Amino acid sequence: MTHVSLIPTALANKFPSDRPTVGYGVHRVVGLETEFGIHAPAHPQASHSVMSLELINAYGHKLTSEGTNVASTEWDYNEESPLSDARGWQMPRSIAHPSQLTDQALANNAGQDIHMLVNLILPNGARFYVDHAHPEYSSPETTNPIDAVIWDQAGDRIAQQAADHIADANGAAEMILYKNNTDSKSVSYGAHENYLVARDLDFDELSDHLIGFFATRQIITGAGRVGIGSLNDRTGFQISQRADFFEEEVGLETTIRRPIVNTRDEPHATPESYRRLHVIIGDANLSQYSTWLRVGMTSLVLSLIELGELPMVELAEPVQALQDISHDPSLQTQVLVNGRGWMTAIEVQRIYQEAAQTYLDRYGIDDQQSLDVVNAWAEVLDLLEHDPAQLADRLDWVAKYQLLNGMRERHALDWSNAKLAMLDLQWADLREEKGLYYTLVSRGAMRTIVTVEQIQQAISMPPTTTRAWTRGRLIDRFGAHLAGVSWESVLVRPFRQGPLQRFQLLEPLAATADDFNGLLAAGKPQLTLEDTPENQTELTQLLKQLQPYRVTGRK
Repeated sequence: MTHVSLIPTALANKFPSDRPTVGYGVHRVVGLETEFGIHAPAHPQASHSVMSLELINAYGHKLTSEGTNVASTEWDYNEESPLSDARGWQMPRSIAHPSQLTDQALANNAGQDIHMLVNLILPNGARFYVDHAHPEYSSPETTNPIDAVIWDQAGDRIAQQAADHIADANGAAEMILYKNNTDSKSVSYGAHENYLVARDLDFDELSDHLIGFFATRQIITGAGRVGIGSLNDRTGFQISQRADFFEEEVGLETTIRRPIVNTRDEPHATPESYRRLHVIIGDANLSQYSTWLRVGMTSLVLSLIELGELPMVELAEPVQALQDISHDPSLQTQVLVNGRGWMTAIEVQRIYQEAAQTYLDRYGIDDQQSLDVVNAWAEVLDLLEHDPAQLADRLDWVAKYQLLNGMRERHALDWSNAKLAMLDLQWADLREEKGLYYTLVSRGAMRTIVTVEQIQQAISMPPTTTRAWTRGRLIDRFGAHLAGVSWESVLVRPFRQGPLQRFQLLEPLAATADDFNGLLAAGKPQLTLEDTPENQTELTQLLKQLQPYRVTGRK
């Protein structure tokens, strides 16, 4: 297969030949994951795992009742390797926490497989599934921050549509979904980011440079939280929902002993070319602006690391710094940076922002998305330093703090007051008529950067610039003829009786709309199982176009 790259040839020729890189500016392959909080008010003791299963099945039922191919498609677990460590070893299954075993189907207490739908692969190229006790939406692969926001926001609407479908059934108990990161009772759940980086990039170099960035970016990307400590045992308001739940600097776990840099080595792409950086330290942002900057800033930092041009910022005590910064919404806390002295998170972030600006200038990178992110990054840091309240229309934690602190002062409440905790939870409510975030959006008090129409289209259509196009459009048009799907593979069995054929889509930038647009174009009818000459012709054409990706043919 011809090598493909995001990097324009003229720009690639400027980069150092001894520094492998797979992205530039804010452009690289990115995907976002959200584990939603779930609650049934009428049944407070209901199992979260069972409710999550019901939610996934409800969305499958909704789509199939509308004539969409999805429910018959099962996840291909052969491609999962959750215990591979980027530092060069494999964690034994015997010592792995059960929540890490994402390569096997959900089982009940008796060890029997649960036969309800656990995974849906959607026509927009995303995965909607049960991650143990939570419903999770994993967005399709995108190649820039704007698209990342669009398909992340589509996931919020998909999850809520599933809950609405349950509520529409006569006598069904309402399920409420929250885009947050903790139940404030010691449990935390994730909002993960995935970035493809060059495989040949030394992992220790990567992690060493990321720790300081991840520990301090929360002042821009935090979602805000009422309560301090993983057990919520102290009163107050903090910047990040996740900070108190991290205990290590680097490690493989994601649910216990959480590390600032996760080492899970599961590329879901050509392993010789790519490493998937699995970022577990981010908050779940409702604000489009916060999500946009989170992806854009991180992509810029990764581009600098790949080229060996990011200044080293080494925190003396990274985990403590992460939590100290989060606990101080005044942003005055200083943390010790080796070789640089005591610095605020704003000062640390300026080092990264200025390095990103220098990088764009040095290489003449002037595409609008990269320029917009680096300029917004600088503006936000200036406002955080001089007048953070002006960011209440953009950043989750600032907007939430202004709203809750205003109520606290008006009514002489302490941060321990239950009303404030309830408002914190209501902020994250995915119901547009109930959630406080959506209320502010409807009033024009929160900036949005993508349109409702873009989000609505992304609910059913995949991005055009990655293999997600082929995955999603195959499910929509040829779903009746698919036997299995994963991020990097598709199994086709024509008319459910022909030989099984496996195709690997290992290159995320191949099999895009440019390759399959005619056959998989929007608006074309689904191919039924009826064995007609017309359907035979369509399937023959599909298999021919997929031929470069074929790896096996077996009955």
